Amino acid sequence: MATGTEPTDTESHSARGGVRTGTRAAIDASHLRSDRWWLAPAVTAAGLLAFIVYSTWRAFADTDYYAAPYVSPFYSPCLAERCEPMRHGPNWEIFGSWWGISPAIIILIFPLGFRLTCYYYRKAYYRGFWASPPACAVAEPHKKYTGETRFPLILQNIHRYFFYAAIVVAGILTYDTVLSFRNERYEWGHMGLGTLVFLINIVLIWAYTISCHSCRHIVGGKLRHFSKHPVRYRMWQWVGKLNARHMQLAWASLVSVALADFYVYLVASGAFDDPTIF
Repeated sequence: MATGTEPTDTESHSARGGVRTGTRAAIDASHLRSDRWWLAPAVTAAGLLAFIVYSTWRAFADTDYYAAPYVSPFYSPCLAERCEPMRHGPNWEIFGSWWGISPAIIILIFPLGFRLTCYYYRKAYYRGFWASPPACAVAEPHKKYTGETRFPLILQNIHRYFFYAAIVVAGILTYDTVLSFRNERYEWGHMGLGTLVFLINIVLIWAYTISCHSCRHIVGGKLRHFSKHPVRYRMWQWVGKLNARHMQLAWASLVSVALADFYVYLVASGAFDDPTIF
């Protein structure tokens, strides 16, 4: 019995590709949504593009990234000899004098790799840039879907290893935040506006990192009986609550790390004097 949803022309539907193949309902319209479904992916793409442009400029600028006691999170730790000397700061000259470009390029690989392979960011740029799919119930324009089984998307599987690196980076940024409780003469017991900026940033960085799906799996995954592991079970519950806010934390930490870098840039370039709180 005909229901009105059977494909009338399998070849014509297959030719259009994507989710409009002959195995789907025979609906000529690409979607039936009447809302502004394109707004969310457009805003997402605009936000990510803004951060990409800004971070690329700052990473290759190779200047105005240190103003005692603040160091830009984009340049910490500094792993090249050409870095500006930071008293008691994370100056680890692992890369010798042969490294001729910005030292930020070395360290940014790890936090950016963590974010690029993050489950939320995958959804964000899949929809925002690749239209895969652009929104729920809206057909994607691709003729074939292979998921994350082929290069380069298969590299998403190394997300857990980037998570380990992100923990190390977050620990170093925590150390930088502690050092921000000094003044420009490196005297302890002081706090400037930059210290507050760093505190907010590190809290959001840790919240985003710990709310990661990989962290949740590491804490409570593969447990047959939660009752036998009460500590891990409570940790799993706590991480799960953060995980429910993973999208909000992803955006908040993305903005906060850019603002922290921009604040250091303003102080280091002389455009702004760091106000002293105490």
